Amino acid sequence: MDARADAWRWRPSGPGRVRRRCAAAVRGGGLFVTASVVKVDLVAALLLHRGGEGGLTAGERESAESAIVRSDNSAASELYRRVGGAPGLDAAYRALGLVETTAGRDGYWGLTTTGVGDRVRLLRQVFAADGALPGRRWLAGLMGRVVPEQTWGVSAAGATALKNGWLPRSATGLWVVGSFGALADGTLVAVLSDGWREMAQGVAAVESAARWAAGAVGAAGTTRAAGTVGRGGRAGGGS
Repeated sequence: MDARADAWRWRPSGPGRVRRRCAAAVRGGGLFVTASVVKVDLVAALLLHRGGEGGLTAGERESAESAIVRSDNSAASELYRRVGGAPGLDAAYRALGLVETTAGRDGYWGLTTTGVGDRVRLLRQVFAADGALPGRRWLAGLMGRVVPEQTWGVSAAGATALKNGWLPRSATGLWVVGSFGALADGTLVAVLSDGWREMAQGVAAVESAARWAAGAVGAAGTTRAAGTVGRGGRAGGGS
C-alpha cells in the first residue's frame, strides 16, 4: 500500500509573506492514478479553453457541476471530449504549470497519472489569491458543494472544498483512493494512495495522512517536521 500527502499554506510574516509547505509519505510516494480526482482537472482545462465560466455553454456548466458535485462519470467523459481528449488536457497541464501529470489516453481519463506536488499546484491555481485560472472562484464553489456522501478524505483535516477519487483497478482488484482540497484557513492538502484491498482501508489512510500533513504545515514554520501516519508508515516534511 502506498500513499503520499502534501499540504501548503501562505502565512503573514512581518511585511511580507512566507510560504510554509510540508509533505507526508506513507510507504512510499511517486505517481498515482487519479481516478475521479481528475474531474477537477477537466473542469479547469475547460475553463482555460473558454476563458472562464462566462464562456461556458449551459450544457458545459451542467456537465462541470455534475462532474464535481456528484462525481458523474458521463459528465466527465463529455468534458474530456470537449477539452480535446488527452492532448487538450496535457496542454492545460502545461499552461497551469503542472510538471508530473499525464492525461489518460483513449478516453480513460480516470487513468491520468499525477503526484501530490501537482495536486497542490492545481489547488493553488484554484484557491490561492494569485491563482491564474480563469473562473477559479466558480470551480472552488463547485468543490464546496460536493454531495455529503463524497466528503470523506481531506475533510478529516478540515477541508471545506474538495474532490475525491476512488477506483478498483481491473488488473488487481486493489483500490486507488485519493482526496484533495482547501481548508478555510487557506491550507491546501492533497493525498494520493493505492494498493488497498478495501476502499475503507484507503479512506482511513488518506484521512490519517491528511490530518498529519495539515497539522505539520501549521506547526512546521520554516523548520522540518516529522511524524507517523497511516499503517506503520513514515512521514516527513520541510519548508
